[in-house]
Formats: sequence, C-alpha cells, structure tokens
Amino acid sequence: MEVGNTTGNTLATQLQSEMKVLANDAGQLAAHANIGHAGGQQLPAGFSFTQSMKDALESVNQQDAAAGQKMNDVDSGKSDDLVGAMLASQEASLSFSMLMQVRNKVMGAMDELIKLPV
Repeated sequence: MEVGNTTGNTLATQLQSEMKVLANDAGQLAAHANIGHAGGQQLPAGFSFTQSMKDALESVNQQDAAAGQKMNDVDSGKSDDLVGAMLASQEASLSFSMLMQVRNKVMGAMDELIKLPV
C-alpha cells in the first residue's frame, strides 16, 4: 500500500464526512431562517449554499488527488519534477486549510444563530 494513496483516501473520507455535516447544518439553517438576502443584497436565482460547498470540496479533493499523483510519479521515478510536486502539495494543503476555516466560520455562525432568541 502506498503512503500517498492512503493519505489521499483518508483526506477524501474526512472531506466527505465534513461535507455531510455542512450539508446537514446548511439544510437546518435554511429551514429555520429566511435566507434570501446576504448583506442586504438579493442572492442570485439558483444559488445553493450546499452546492457551493460541494463544489469547493470537490475542488479541494481534486487538488489533493493531483498533488498525490505528482508525488507518486516523483517517488516512482516517472517524473523528476520534485518542485512541482511539492508546490502542488502545498497548494492542496492551503486549500484544505482555507476550506476548514470556512467550515469553522459557518459552524460559528450556526452557533450564533441558534443562540438568538426567537
């Protein structure tokens, strides 16, 4: 078993788990709040927070898979682009960190909404 594949599978599993939590929380938020305005502006027709988060998760997952593939190619000798592989790995790591920060902000906002008196 390769380390890159194991790490990629673990990350994919974590992403899927986080996506389920976010989708559930977003559904609850939409059910309990009148979401139609953001900062006083009308949201575009067809806007879906859940779909936006799914798209972001898919993008982060694709970056991780591409970085893993580049690292595997370098490890197996198929490629000598170590710098490119390391950059791809760092980009994937930063994307994941940013996604987790967005998740934390959403969860914090959910907590604040729950605490609001009705």
